[in-house]
Amino acid sequence: MPPRILIVDDEERFRLTLSKRLGERGLEVGATVGTGMEALREIREKAYDVVVLDVKMPGLDGIQTLEEIKKINPHIEVLLLTGHASVDAAVDGMRLGAYDYLMKPCEIEVLLDKINGAYEIKAGREERIRQAEMRGRADREPA
Repeated sequence: MPPRILIVDDEERFRLTLSKRLGERGLEVGATVGTGMEALREIREKAYDVVVLDVKMPGLDGIQTLEEIKKINPHIEVLLLTGHASVDAAVDGMRLGAYDYLMKPCEIEVLLDKINGAYEIKAGREERIRQAEMRGRADREPA
């Protein structure tokens, strides 16, 4: 099952092009939004595996959005996209729980690798949680 992706970038043309290119490669882009507030609303309403998030946006910037995403659902993996001027912010984002960051513009294959890597981390974590819950239930059941 492919990861469900949310694209967050204030440049509409970029969002739509990226969504199309990811879709052509078999990934499921659940939505594309232009602001951090829209991203938070999406995450509260729907399940996502990976968020591709621009660092530099008006209003709620990518780092602030990342912090709020992690409060809503700490298991969503976030991949930051940044320009040269905001690399320091992207590194700060990784300290706050982002999976990784990429410089814009980036090659689609590199982005695909990062998305797949982020999804593998999330899926592995969820499987370990599921197994631990099953063990916990088995330990509580009477023999």
